Amino acid sequence: MPGIPPNRTCLLRLGGFQAKPHRHAWPHLPPLIHLTDAARFPDPLPIAARLPRESLVVFRHYQTAGRRELAHRLATFCRSRGLHFLVAGDAALAVETHADGLHLPEWLARGPISRGWAWGRRKPGWLLTAAAHCEASLARAAHAGADAVLLAPVFPTASHPDAHALGIFRFATLARQTDVPVYGLGGINIGTVRQLRGTGAAGIAVVSALAEENDSLP
Repeated sequence: MPGIPPNRTCLLRLGGFQAKPHRHAWPHLPPLIHLTDAARFPDPLPIAARLPRESLVVFRHYQTAGRRELAHRLATFCRSRGLHFLVAGDAALAVETHADGLHLPEWLARGPISRGWAWGRRKPGWLLTAAAHCEASLARAAHAGADAVLLAPVFPTASHPDAHALGIFRFATLARQTDVPVYGLGGINIGTVRQLRGTGAAGIAVVSALAEENDSLP
């Protein structure tokens, strides 16, 4: 897989991810989603450069100085590299940067009346993804029309040490009982990704997987 080191490519192969029928017009959803992190990786472009084509990048720099300019830079870079670009929690910025869609943090995806879901009707070509951390939030996102849900944390993760991990069996149960594609996020690495095989996961969503100094997938 060009652009991604062999050990990271192995993560995708080991996962055995399964395509699930989905609601969006895209012929398929990518197996890899990268979420930017302003605190750990202020410049998201170096990591984006390591992603394979067709991967999805979610811009999560919420409070960064020069945020609009950075979003435009990243959006342009993603288009040049064949990557899909979503903005988290800011539909206006998504429109401004000609993003491929919108990602809704869990607090913004708490029901069909949320202003986030309204954009699914206003921008029918957009991909709408949502974060979920429990069965109720997953069900709400599916009912409200999410094209995919990022379910976390699957495993214990250093980035959120106090968060209660779902565990592989709970994750699999939730992923199988919904008709929306579900991505695993949290504590995924070269060792744990094997456990996602057969769980019904559509892929993995990661933050630091492609950082040169860190091979883990928190």
